[in-house]
Amino acid sequence: MALRFTTAGESHGPGLVAIVDGLPAGLEVDRERLDREMARRQLGHGRGGRMKIERDAVEVRSGIRHGRTLGSPVAVLVANRDYANWEERMSPWPVDAEVDESHLPRPGHADLVGMLKFGHRDARNVLERASARETAARVAAGALAKELLRALGVSVHSHVLQVASVRAPERDDLAAEDFDDVDDSPVRCLDPEASERMVAEIDRLRKENESLGGIFEVRAFGLVPGLGSHTSWEERLDGRLAGAVVSIQAVKGASVGEGWEVAGRPGSASHDEIFWSAERGYHRETNRAGGVEGGMSNGEPLVVRAALKPISTLTKPLRSVDTESKEPAQAMRERTDSTVVPAAGVVAEAMVALVLARCYREKFGGDHIDDVLAAVEAYRERIDWRR
Repeated sequence: MALRFTTAGESHGPGLVAIVDGLPAGLEVDRERLDREMARRQLGHGRGGRMKIERDAVEVRSGIRHGRTLGSPVAVLVANRDYANWEERMSPWPVDAEVDESHLPRPGHADLVGMLKFGHRDARNVLERASARETAARVAAGALAKELLRALGVSVHSHVLQVASVRAPERDDLAAEDFDDVDDSPVRCLDPEASERMVAEIDRLRKENESLGGIFEVRAFGLVPGLGSHTSWEERLDGRLAGAVVSIQAVKGASVGEGWEVAGRPGSASHDEIFWSAERGYHRETNRAGGVEGGMSNGEPLVVRAALKPISTLTKPLRSVDTESKEPAQAMRERTDSTVVPAAGVVAEAMVALVLARCYREKFGGDHIDDVLAAVEAYRERIDWRR
């Protein structure tokens, strides 16, 4: 049994669609939780004018009846309110009005390569789909995956570690409850002092017409050991997680646990020694591996970090070339954010949740949620895992 999802839609089109296939029947889905996830993606100091227009909410089109999944594909729509201002420019059908084309690709964006690959003259045929607005559909899909994980006792959270040059102190002792109020921070940072400095850095660089990148971290709690596999490259959990997170627009790198940090250490300071006690069973006192060993979850909290580059749309455009005249020009200007690091963490939660939900479906199967819960409990009993 596999869980799959796909998204469709353009940034300024009528809306975004997500289809999730493989959820078991009978899973309770809370409408308020879904909409809360959508609102969280719009959080963060440094967001642009688009967030004042959109009020994202999930509209279920299939697969759920009376608050429970049917076992069939779930289709959801996230409407674009801004489409009212773009109806002629983004109409799926020919229009009588003359529509301006975009011939000024932005460095760092998909514009130029997409135009070459697909044979488009107008960069808008590329940028509308390449836009990070697409992640609203991913968050909708991830919210459904979180509902499954919640039923299995798993929670997924994120926080911001760094914005531009400002970095928060790292903590190794985080528990799920430590994330209860993370969204109250304007940059979704757990450290109040660092949060203030991040806000100041965003304000400073925004006045200089700069965009900002940073680092966020996703943590998952309550996983059983054995998700993923060592037996083939495509089943390795860390590979799946890295691919999912790096697929997010503007993410340039990811690590599971301590990646770059352990590269310069000796082995004795790089691995997590194993212990056993009657109270805790097998356990580790450190978690440098980030909850994954040999391509499989090991029962410790999952830790995934990712680096996000500064947004490629700048309020003071970089140099580019007019694709029609081939003359030097400034790149196009689009409405943009100063930074999306806080929101990117929420998107990464969704992607991590989708990967983990797929792994649970592959390992435990089950047509109904009760079948899944019974299979997980039987597995816990077999391995005697912290029940």
